[in-house]
Amino acid sequence: MKKTLKITMLVCLGTAGGQAQESKAQKDGAVVFTLAFGSCGHQKHPLPILHDVAKMKPNMFVFLGDNIYGDTDDMKVMRAKYDKLASKPSFQALKKATEIHAIWDDHDYGRNDAGKEYPFKVESKAEFLRFFEEPPGSERFKHPGIYHSVMREVQGKKVQLILLDVRTFRDPLIPFSRLKGDNRKFLYRPEYGIQTDKTKTMLGDGQWKWLEAQLKVPADFRVVASGSQFGIEHNGYESWANFPHERNRFLELVKKTRAEHLVFISGDVHYGEISHMPIRDLYPIYDFTSSGLSSEWRFATPNQFRIEGPIMANHFGLLTITFSGKKPSLKGEIWDFRGNQRVEHTIPLSELTFEK
Repeated sequence: MKKTLKITMLVCLGTAGGQAQESKAQKDGAVVFTLAFGSCGHQKHPLPILHDVAKMKPNMFVFLGDNIYGDTDDMKVMRAKYDKLASKPSFQALKKATEIHAIWDDHDYGRNDAGKEYPFKVESKAEFLRFFEEPPGSERFKHPGIYHSVMREVQGKKVQLILLDVRTFRDPLIPFSRLKGDNRKFLYRPEYGIQTDKTKTMLGDGQWKWLEAQLKVPADFRVVASGSQFGIEHNGYESWANFPHERNRFLELVKKTRAEHLVFISGDVHYGEISHMPIRDLYPIYDFTSSGLSSEWRFATPNQFRIEGPIMANHFGLLTITFSGKKPSLKGEIWDFRGNQRVEHTIPLSELTFEK
């Protein structure tokens, strides 16, 4: 997404909220899994908010892209920027506190808003896997792109993390044009229109086949990580809404596989929000967006599906999945750089099923 990056040096005040939450869960004997996430962190910024995440000790943290601002065809430059991130005390604290997983978006992929046309995708992938210490033998080494999945279990309950690659195989975006049917009046200059050619893709055939197999794997909860937002309306910038046939393909695949308890986490836009998209013959799709570990933006785009936010301050997101008790639930939160909880929204797990 084309944005003017603003880097603000912030003082980390920390929070004990996550520790209190963990202690209460342990005291109550609840079956709980916590997943923190964020995106858009510049390697020149000290990223003090990662200390806050580390104090919460989530089961895992997911980087959702623009993990560095690489923006280069020179892999020596890319590596140096990754190494700058690695040297930060805040990143080292996060690494010690929890397991880390990651996908990329455009700036750490290599070029602003780039898709499959980026000529150094193979070389960039090598730097990505090196930095995030992908273990030898990982499936990520065996196919193009960085899509992957992991499964974690807590007291017999399985949580699946599906990590999508929305860059390596994505066809080029089309320029926005009011002459092509999008007559909406924007208060800003939109860049990209809605793709009507159904042969154009976000994920590519290989990733689509893999995704169907993943949705058939038994799991008690599924978190789908996407660099681009899924559950929003078209706003003239990058998102799944630029490829409505691809978004519909995903929804139909969920219906086909009967994959329940599925939500999205996403980044890219330099603000945080929660979106709720009602779907016919399917449970609603929630998209938890956390974007702005260091980056900021001037405004939030229109989004008829937004139910929480936008949060413009630097922040991270947190999902807490509670499997036990009378009302198993998912709690989504956004915590800002001052240690303030800015958003809390709880969803009964029963809402995310085909049977109501």
